[in-house]
Amino acid sequence: MIVMKFGGTSVQDAEAIDRAATIVKSRLPQKPIVVVSAMAKVTDQLLTMARAAGSGDRKAALKLSRSLRERHYNTAGELLGTALFTQFHSDLGAEFEALDELLRGIAAVGELTPRTTDHVAAFGEVLSSRIVKAAFAARDIDAELADSRKCIVTDSTHTRAAPLMQETREKLQARVQPLVGNSRVPVLGGFIGATKGGVTTTIGRGGSDYSAAIIGAELGAERIEIWTDVDGMMTTDPNLCPEARRIKLISFDEAAELAYFGAKVLHPATVLPAIQKNIPVYILNSRNPDCEGTRIAARVPHCRNFFKAIAAKKRITIIDVAAPRMLLAHGFMRSIFEAFDRHGVSVDVVATSEVSVSLTVDSNEAIPALAADLAKIADVKYEGRKAIVCVVGENLRETPGIAARVFGELGDTKIRMISQGASEINLTFVIEEDEVPQVIRRLHSVFFSELDPEIFA
Repeated sequence: MIVMKFGGTSVQDAEAIDRAATIVKSRLPQKPIVVVSAMAKVTDQLLTMARAAGSGDRKAALKLSRSLRERHYNTAGELLGTALFTQFHSDLGAEFEALDELLRGIAAVGELTPRTTDHVAAFGEVLSSRIVKAAFAARDIDAELADSRKCIVTDSTHTRAAPLMQETREKLQARVQPLVGNSRVPVLGGFIGATKGGVTTTIGRGGSDYSAAIIGAELGAERIEIWTDVDGMMTTDPNLCPEARRIKLISFDEAAELAYFGAKVLHPATVLPAIQKNIPVYILNSRNPDCEGTRIAARVPHCRNFFKAIAAKKRITIIDVAAPRMLLAHGFMRSIFEAFDRHGVSVDVVATSEVSVSLTVDSNEAIPALAADLAKIADVKYEGRKAIVCVVGENLRETPGIAARVFGELGDTKIRMISQGASEINLTFVIEEDEVPQVIRRLHSVFFSELDPEIFA
């Protein structure tokens, strides 16, 4: 049994869904479970209409809903033909009537809560999974819709709910496993779940990857396939460096570091359930299904190159906290991180001395209030328009001279912070945001001029 997740661009229109059906058909002997995202950009549109309704603009919200309805009707019509679409039309229409009623209710109250945000956002996956299931059936795939809200059980932290694994396992074993046992293809929407009481939740943007990994881990899949619109993970962003090459094999730890520091192919949490169950994850291209993609596994062969990849994360702010009066004072660091916690700001990179701490965070509107809070215990300043560059490879901590080689190539670049040691597999540093393209290209030309053919394509 395998799990196949198709992202938004892989189900964005009739042509894409038709390609997905062909791919699934080729995998039928391996007993696939299919997880789908909302059609491309649909979640953004749903959130936009939810905010419009929340501000009291019912007319704008319903206009956006009509546009979305037309897109889904057109896609379904192209896939199914007149006769089948006539039968399917009422199912799709009922979902849009429910969406419109919800939007009217939000507009009447004039408030958009996290709970109702989840309810609106969930429609993207509900709609796409219905269309995909119908398209599969029309192409002689014995598919069955499995509502993720009855399979993925979460806590009640709306917009970023955490799955409850034991309860989820029981639901999946009861609702999905029997379908696979009867040679049927379950189709589920990713990203969504429900509390124990049945209230709709979402597990965060990009969570469809996570949904697929949870399902694969809890049902003991042989592998998890993430179908997207690129050939796999690359040595760096090809938009910044045209010489970027595909990585054929990479470890779970390396993939997680790259995902966190800017490699958008993979959602960072995706690998966690797979790591726990030692299930390989494949990144594959639905537009080029013959490409072998990238295989992510617990153990991979030794790579002759120092690094597997270079990633960059932009829109970073450095916060400097300096407090000579607190020199060696017990609890100083705790006070700093408690302030970050109060404002819901997560930290990427930390550098410390006896009297100061520098931290990097994603640039956001919470930073001025956070800085004001920190100013009660220390002198604070912050600077935006920075970027984190992360080079990832095996056993970097044990490789003599690696930092010297990296920074020797960047002798004329202003390096603001450096971090190595917390992880054996990455070397991280902070630079000015506008220097990212040239830094990436320079490092790539030096460290990827010759490639280990077992690891890179």
